[in-house]
Amino acid sequence: VQLQAYGGGLVQAGDSLRLSCAAPGLTFSTYVMAWLRQAPGKERELVSALSKIGDSTYYADSVKGRFTISRDNNKNTVYLQMNSLRREDTAVYYCAARFQPYGGIWSQPYEYPHWGQGTQVTVSS
Repeated sequence: VQLQAYGGGLVQAGDSLRLSCAAPGLTFSTYVMAWLRQAPGKERELVSALSKIGDSTYYADSVKGRFTISRDNNKNTVYLQMNSLRREDTAVYYCAARFQPYGGIWSQPYEYPHWGQGTQVTVSS
């Protein structure tokens, strides 16, 4: 499983960024997709997850109301729109996937066996 995340960068607090993750060659519509992040000295955190057809979502409390996850199954791509960014959102963001033959999503980082390379998001005040 190949996952390619991009779109990170250096922004100021209050700005927006959109992360993208492409999954070429994957039967994308059979995978639950997620975004996780890891800040220096902290454990990896599940930020958001989205079911196969986009009918179920998970958001960490810290990002609810600011981040939106979406997917385009025709483009094999999942997105994370991040608004009102805060310094504490600074982290390396990873795209992850889990094959899911049935419905539902998963809300723990260890439940996603497939990971891409990370993309750095740095929010300055």
